[in-house]
Amino acid sequence: MKKIIKSGLELERVELSPEEAEKKLEEMNEPYKVELVKEHSDRGEHITFYKQGEFIDLCAGPHLMSVAPIKAIELTACTGAYWRGDANNAQLCRVYGVAFPKASMLEEHLKKLEEAKLRDHNKLGRELEYFTTVDYVGQGLPILLPKGARVVQLLQRWVEDVEQSKGCLLTKTPLLAKRDLYKISGHWDHYLDGMFVLGDPHDEEKECFALRPMTCPFQYQVYLNKQRSYRDLPMRLTETSTLFRNEASGEMHGLIRVRQFTISEGHYILRPDQLEQEFKGCLELAKYFLDTVGLLENCTFRFSQWDPENKNNKYEGTKEQWEESQAVMKTILDDLDVDYEIGIDEAAFYGPKLDIQYKNVFGKEDTIVTIQIDMLLAERFGMYYIDKDGQKKLPYIIHRTSLGCFERTLAYMIERFAGVMPLWLAPEQIRLLPIKEGNVEYAQGIADRLTSLGMRVTVDSRDENIGPKIKAARLERIPYILVIGDNEMNSSTVTVRSRKRGEIPNMSVDEFVALVKNEVDTKEK
Repeated sequence: MKKIIKSGLELERVELSPEEAEKKLEEMNEPYKVELVKEHSDRGEHITFYKQGEFIDLCAGPHLMSVAPIKAIELTACTGAYWRGDANNAQLCRVYGVAFPKASMLEEHLKKLEEAKLRDHNKLGRELEYFTTVDYVGQGLPILLPKGARVVQLLQRWVEDVEQSKGCLLTKTPLLAKRDLYKISGHWDHYLDGMFVLGDPHDEEKECFALRPMTCPFQYQVYLNKQRSYRDLPMRLTETSTLFRNEASGEMHGLIRVRQFTISEGHYILRPDQLEQEFKGCLELAKYFLDTVGLLENCTFRFSQWDPENKNNKYEGTKEQWEESQAVMKTILDDLDVDYEIGIDEAAFYGPKLDIQYKNVFGKEDTIVTIQIDMLLAERFGMYYIDKDGQKKLPYIIHRTSLGCFERTLAYMIERFAGVMPLWLAPEQIRLLPIKEGNVEYAQGIADRLTSLGMRVTVDSRDENIGPKIKAARLERIPYILVIGDNEMNSSTVTVRSRKRGEIPNMSVDEFVALVKNEVDTKEK
């Protein structure tokens, strides 16, 4: 690479017809690239190559015009990857590298990478015992350990309580259903490859079930339980839903992309005149949740639209229906002054979406929350309501998550806070460290008082020096460590070691209780 850079060769963009490109790549013995070119051949588009000296290769670009400005390079990783993320295909080698115009910029980048590795939830979450994975359980099926399970439980209870205060109705629906349900909803035609199917999906004579990849067709049955009137709307149905999606093996990563996960899902069934106000409420709720857990400031917004040129039969509905729904959503987003980017071919098969995006410590972006407008599926299920004029009308539906996938949120929080959870979510909030046996009873009394207030507290009463006890608590990222010795016992105080506030000696127990209670009640980050 250094030799190539020294040569100062310029890069030349070359366009070939699909036929010429296919022939060229066959001569180069590039079967995978031939496959890609064939997929584009029916679009009538030219195929781009980039040429550098004698070297030429398929690439969409863009590139630097010359390699001369490059002054620093580093190969950062070499991994295996299945072709197109499918374990049934050949495994290829993927090489990662970076280049910069200055050595100092490379050094700064590599330093950031090392810092990112220290925050990586896939490493830190295991070390702190939030979760684990086991090969014979299966890839993409993480096991939440007591700490991780506690954080997720706290998040779920909080989300459900807040949603209830916003007029939401909680449901609990089955984890699987017959294929008949998914055929009505359209998921069988558009999402079958992403579902876990129990039985032969192609044998129409035998009963066939599938684990649910989403909750919408189940919650519609709540609405359909009886005839609805315009007075019943909006109906805000929510559920803490466990879902199953057959992700490709190459796509899975820690808690961020898994095959079984739990989300704060909701479906708002409403009249057309209620759409903008309800959409606004969904967005405000999502922003409140994300802000409270410390993630909102690093989120971006994507207006996910359909691609009328998609050749894979991805979308339901007509061009006119899609143009209408996207125009309505654009008006709403502009009215709400949402700063968004447009993502073509990122829509759901039934409607456009506002996706709230978040990047992990390595810069990989995923959707954390989604709010979708659906003008199509109500008709499939016959979800009519009786309007003021006595006529049957079809409602609109908002599909939304409020905090998204709890596993993914936990992963991002581990990375955001480097394992030091905000006090209100910390699986263990306070640890008392008696210096000697004679201090244990006093420490236990304080712990009992804190526990009675709902705090998660432990007492480290091991026959061990105080130094190792403090070190162990710090390594476990305990927010508050209380050191209890004779001085504290005689003065009815505690010595506080806080990861946020430093050391506070001789604090009265009442003052400490007030401090942590306020921090929990205000959900301080």
